[in-house]
Amino acid sequence: MSNPSSPQGNTNLVQYFGLTTGIILLVSSIIGSGVYKKVAPMSLDLQSPYLILLAWLLAGLVTLLGVLTIAEIAMRIPVSGGPFAYLREMYGEKVSYFYGWASFACIQSASTAAISYVSAQSLNAVLPLPVLGGEWETMTVFGVFMPFANLGVKLVAVTFILILTTINSRGVHQGGRVSNVITVIVLISLLIIVLTGMSVGGGVMDNVTNNASTYPPDSFAQSGGFMKMIFLAMLSAFWAFEGWINIGFVGDEIRNPQRNIPRILIFGMLLITGIYLVVNFTYLHVVPIDKMMEFARNQNSIAAVEVIRYFAGYEGAFAISLLIIVTTLGCTNATILTSARIYYAMAKKGLFFKQAAEVHPTYHTPNKSLWIFATWASILVFSGTFDQLTDMLVFAQFIFYGLVVAGIFILRKKTPSAPNTYKVIGYPVVPVLYLLFCAGLLTYTLSERPREAIMGLVLIALGTPFYFWFKRGR
Repeated sequence: MSNPSSPQGNTNLVQYFGLTTGIILLVSSIIGSGVYKKVAPMSLDLQSPYLILLAWLLAGLVTLLGVLTIAEIAMRIPVSGGPFAYLREMYGEKVSYFYGWASFACIQSASTAAISYVSAQSLNAVLPLPVLGGEWETMTVFGVFMPFANLGVKLVAVTFILILTTINSRGVHQGGRVSNVITVIVLISLLIIVLTGMSVGGGVMDNVTNNASTYPPDSFAQSGGFMKMIFLAMLSAFWAFEGWINIGFVGDEIRNPQRNIPRILIFGMLLITGIYLVVNFTYLHVVPIDKMMEFARNQNSIAAVEVIRYFAGYEGAFAISLLIIVTTLGCTNATILTSARIYYAMAKKGLFFKQAAEVHPTYHTPNKSLWIFATWASILVFSGTFDQLTDMLVFAQFIFYGLVVAGIFILRKKTPSAPNTYKVIGYPVVPVLYLLFCAGLLTYTLSERPREAIMGLVLIALGTPFYFWFKRGR
């Protein structure tokens, strides 16, 4: 079934995603490096298995508050572009543009660069990639960027991006099938980790019930220290939930969107939260918390690899490294598939490069938008600023997440009698609670990490001259 005619001609996006394929897309957009890595730094913050699992649960519940609200918004505005389309309807053109610009400059593109980089690093763990060595490793551009450091990993990361973009540019069916296949592999593999870890991993329940030998951490003795460390641990967990809003980017390509979008978001998030709790429980059941803290102190270690190595040796570590490659490639694929739709929607409104609004006449995909996105993400791979962009990403996203969730009050006022099949459960308490959390996160980031917060705001502000340029162009 086709969408209504596009203003660019008679070539339209295809409504490919149903309930099952939509949930698979959401799961593949979210499950990436976080489920394998974040338990280790969280153990340093909290030093208690129970508190670590609590932080995962709280992060899932907070995300669900946003999901419950976004589900109604996505149903009321079931079109491609996700938050870009939502913010335009709620606040007007300028706010929606700056979300799209932020996504292009430092959110989705940086996320794609970082996740593909993790894929390449995982490959490097089992098949060492070449490096230039010597002065090349420390050579800088403008005293900031180090494009030649770890060059083999970076070239492989870019290759992954280009291959996946080629697949997605040849049809949403191909991109969707890749996500389906990879997601099934990931879920089966995570199930194997849980089953083997709980059966032959040699773990005991005492590992879950006993705190670290240094518990409680010194930070707990400070005023508000306990809540602060829970908050920091949740920040780690939020990276693992990143991508939950992506389903709105393909609203035009979901069959029966009024019915399926809310169900995809809610069922998908409940599934993902459950997976995270079970997998992290397995890690903590196999490895004592003190050992997990040792893993965290080694910046190059991946917690899942070390846990499997703990009871399965090199062969198990090799297998989980391959799993991480598959998982992160799946997440990269889903991010490329969904994020390019933002710029497609922007270009249709005359707020991005006009070529991005073109739909391929044969494959029915936003081909130019995909390649513009892939080009910038590839440049970020060589920028050497992954950690900075990742820190800024969370701050920038929660600015717009808060704006989107607050927009439910605007939509209900503007269209009180709009037909719909879903309304926010617990309205208005649910969106208010989410907004309070957003305010706390932004305040905390500005006070504790001002450099990253300010850099994020500067990158967003740099979209201002482009906004006037695009407006003049149309």
